Amino acid sequence: MGKKLLLEKHKDIARIDQEEKRTHGWYVRVRYFGKTHSKFFSDGKCGGRYSSLLSALAWRDETEAKLGKRRTDKHIVTVSNTRTGVVGVRLNDKLNRYEISWVDALGKQGKTSVSITRHGREKAFEMACAIRSFKEAERLAN
Repeated sequence: MGKKLLLEKHKDIARIDQEEKRTHGWYVRVRYFGKTHSKFFSDGKCGGRYSSLLSALAWRDETEAKLGKRRTDKHIVTVSNTRTGVVGVRLNDKLNRYEISWVDALGKQGKTSVSITRHGREKAFEMACAIRSFKEAERLAN
């Protein structure tokens, strides 16, 4: 069990082995709503490579719970690069519509749009956000 755990990839946890600095351990980085919470777990201080990994996993899970971040090994984007402020929803002024994009459970990109001309700006935005929310919930349920 221990060897298998050491060989697996763990979301938000990276192995650091710098011989020249005598640094060996696990680095945990939890990102949530634009903030990063990080901590290093040294093999020497934790009692070995396996123990430090267990400590790192426990700290990651506790930190996510404290922040209210859902525990999943799937990638979740919480900061939007669009002017709408909603991840996966962007305004296309040129075509007068909101465009929605997502990735499904199989990693396949999906997209659609909602017409502002047909529904009005406010209603189109609400519809776009609802579609994005549904697609994200669908992906995380699998």
